[in-house]
Amino acid sequence: MIYLDNAATSFPKPESVYQALDRFARQELANPGRAGHKMALGAERALDDARHALNTFFGGKGVERWIFTLNGTDALNIAIKGTLNAGDHVLTSDLEHNSVSRPLRALELAGHISLTRVRADAGGTVDPEDFRKAITPRTRLIALTHASNVLGTVQPVAAIGQIAREQDLLFLVDAAQTAGVIPIDVAAFGIDLLAFPGHKSLFGPTGTGALYIGPRAKVRPWREGGTGGDSASETQPRELPHFLEGGTPNVLGIAGLTAGIRWVQEQQPHEIHSREIALIERLWNWLEQRDDFEIFGHRNRDQRVATLSFRSSILPAMELAGILDQAFDIAVRPGLHCAPYIHRSLGTFPDGAVRVSPGPFSTEDDIDRLTAALAEVAL
Repeated sequence: MIYLDNAATSFPKPESVYQALDRFARQELANPGRAGHKMALGAERALDDARHALNTFFGGKGVERWIFTLNGTDALNIAIKGTLNAGDHVLTSDLEHNSVSRPLRALELAGHISLTRVRADAGGTVDPEDFRKAITPRTRLIALTHASNVLGTVQPVAAIGQIAREQDLLFLVDAAQTAGVIPIDVAAFGIDLLAFPGHKSLFGPTGTGALYIGPRAKVRPWREGGTGGDSASETQPRELPHFLEGGTPNVLGIAGLTAGIRWVQEQQPHEIHSREIALIERLWNWLEQRDDFEIFGHRNRDQRVATLSFRSSILPAMELAGILDQAFDIAVRPGLHCAPYIHRSLGTFPDGAVRVSPGPFSTEDDIDRLTAALAEVAL
């Protein structure tokens, strides 16, 4: 299988991740506890190691501020539903994944909040000044993707973070497509809440994710239970991270995530990004010579991740991707990519587009086999 769906989840994982998962599962897979037996203490150390790795990688203000979640969606829901109050106004964009759009829209439909969706330009980038102009006295939160999972376009989060600080607003960034390939410094970017899954460009397994809680953010828990430490308190202990981490965490997955982060640090994010973008450029060069394919998004390689979406004038996206899978053993992602608002803006709703997203283990030959298959299908 030629796997070109890394925007959904990275595959394969680095060998060191597989080894870490196997070793931890066989030797230390206990329930973490700060006052338990040796295996429980080992599991607790695995959580501590991961928090330290995340805090260093993203420039956080403290290891206790990193909350482990089920995935990126879980992290975003905790941030959104834990910070907003009745009557608040929220700014977001038409680039968002449903992990942001759906909880916000549900709160809006329930009459709990009001919502403004800022539109991206034709190239797939939002203008920070559009956010500034949309701020009202009731605005509480700006929620924005760092990079579109459809177009791959990286958004000016540092400029928007500065606006959020100037206006005393909370800034939530969805880093699902950038964590691991685009540098993120939560303090320098003015990010109060950073959410991402562990299974994409950080190369952890599925079922992992994290939420960073900055010093300005106060988040209510939506999950309460055991914490492995303070069992006497009648309600959830107030200190982070336990305040937002009720229940047994996915310690095995987190051990794999730590190995993934270390691999990314060794390889260096800018090197990974450069290799992946070169493959997208190779595909783009081929597609733009054809009259039967339409490419979406801008081409500035310094302001995008390695995700490219296109439409065929011959076949619908679902049918084309199905042929690539069944006849050529090539995995791509068709459809709306859980981001219907940007597809409406692009004019690709409801059929969507074909999305190609290589990873660090993809090769030029993979892209050439894809273009050969596309040429054959288009005959």
